[in-house]
Amino acid sequence: MTSLPQLLADAVPTESGFTTKIPSNWLQGRTAYGGLSSALALAAAKQVEPDLPPLRSAQVAFVGPLAGPVSVTATKLRRGRNAAFVQADIVSEAGLGLRTTFVFMAQLPSAIDHDGTASARHAPPPADAELYTGPKEFFTGNFNFFDLKAEAGPTQWLRWGRLIDRAGLDPEIELMAMGDALPPAAFKLFAKMTPLSSLTWQVNILQPAPVTQDGWWLLAAETDSARGGYSSQTMRMWAADGTLVAEGMQGVAIFG
Repeated sequence: MTSLPQLLADAVPTESGFTTKIPSNWLQGRTAYGGLSSALALAAAKQVEPDLPPLRSAQVAFVGPLAGPVSVTATKLRRGRNAAFVQADIVSEAGLGLRTTFVFMAQLPSAIDHDGTASARHAPPPADAELYTGPKEFFTGNFNFFDLKAEAGPTQWLRWGRLIDRAGLDPEIELMAMGDALPPAAFKLFAKMTPLSSLTWQVNILQPAPVTQDGWWLLAAETDSARGGYSSQTMRMWAADGTLVAEGMQGVAIFG
């Protein structure tokens, strides 16, 4: 198995990013797990300039399948006094597979100080909890999970998750790698296995450079609409102390 820290350490630098190879244990079907692709894109984006402010937003388009050798490139679109916009792409032999826009922004003095977010009501799993790890040949084999099935709604996933190997990872890269680890919420509506594919992912980071305890993040995904082969879902992510650190939306294609 190849971990994310190892994958980043083994990447070959280029003028505009790096090249690497998507290992089989990071695939979901015929393409790379979306959180891995997004994390690789962010790693390239953070190399564009050495003094970027904290990541505050990411817009991710899953354009096509990514597997095998890939080239990850990043380009600064604009940097103003407070915010920097960076585009990062991942290309494989099949063509463009991922296009992202990352927004890095420093905190600003403001007369507004409002926080209406809800803290997580669930504690991380205890040390003796029975954890779930996926098969080693599938991307879920890189994670530990602890399901909160009784607390989840009928169209919602609610699950603690953490990367098994996260040593030395940049906190923002870890966040992107973890943020897409749940199955699409529309899965809960099916009577039988049905293929799905994420199309887009919008993430807003509420806590700059978020950290957690023992690698645990509480992940939630819920769909309010799934019809005509398309589902829209909301997503949230809390740190172990209950602080909401990220929220977003995802568009998902349903093939059946």
